[in-house]
Amino acid sequence: MQTDEKYEIETHPWEPWLPADAKVLFMGTFPPGTHRWSMDFYYPNPINDFWRICSLLFIGEKEALYDRATRSFNLDAIKAMTIERGIAMSDTVKRARRLKGNAADKFLEVIEGNDPTDLVARLPHCQAVATTGEKAAEVIASLTGTEAPKMGEWTMWSPVPGRNIAIWRMPSTSRAYPMKIEKKAAYYARLFESVGIPTIKLPGQP
Repeated sequence: MQTDEKYEIETHPWEPWLPADAKVLFMGTFPPGTHRWSMDFYYPNPINDFWRICSLLFIGEKEALYDRATRSFNLDAIKAMTIERGIAMSDTVKRARRLKGNAADKFLEVIEGNDPTDLVARLPHCQAVATTGEKAAEVIASLTGTEAPKMGEWTMWSPVPGRNIAIWRMPSTSRAYPMKIEKKAAYYARLFESVGIPTIKLPGQP
């Protein structure tokens, strides 16, 4: 891929969010530009459905964490929910260059990845790392020396002897990924249930 030097290297804006009792660590790729943020936290774009999926699975209403009037998410409620449920957040990329100046993963040049071994070492109860999309899955595979699993599946990773972590590949929560939110949520429900985080059963879900 040809590099366009006019776009500067960006550093990830947030520290990892690591609740002490987290059972799963979500790792996306890299945040969108600040002009797309509705809050100063992971998955800030109001048209990204990560927090809607969580809201659907834990509250039963996909818009419960979103204020349509202000076009923003309820950050305090989101942080409280992640602490209560045991959900940690980071991204796979620490430093990157946007080759087209937008948020598209296919035009993201990875300069430096985040070390997942260090992150899970800080999360003694973590049982799974979940990547949210194809690019994130590819980056984690390269950082862990594993094979990227198929969407909705997982592969086992042993960051240290005696500790096994399941690396899941989840469907992207971007609306550019052509799948209904309820179907995406079913994949996420299976992940949550696998690490002992209960969810609200969706229609048609066993």
